[in-house]
Amino acid sequence: MLDVKMEGNKAIIDVREKVLRGEHPKDEVLQFVKNAPEGTTFEIHLPLRGEPMVQLLKSNGLNAYIEELAPEHFRIIAE
Repeated sequence: MLDVKMEGNKAIIDVREKVLRGEHPKDEVLQFVKNAPEGTTFEIHLPLRGEPMVQLLKSNGLNAYIEELAPEHFRIIAE
């Protein structure tokens, strides 16, 4: 199950712990994104850059980019 916090129309998804445990939550994240209401902005927190996730989000019609917040803490913003 994803750790998702909603703030208005923004979904904050933190998968850092899952990834650090060796899990690959890509499918869970994509399923959540596909089922979210139109106009939702996604903020996805990762322990790595997550370029493949950015490409998947873009292939689903979203504008997505990565911000580095700290060592081993990256954020993907997708709208």
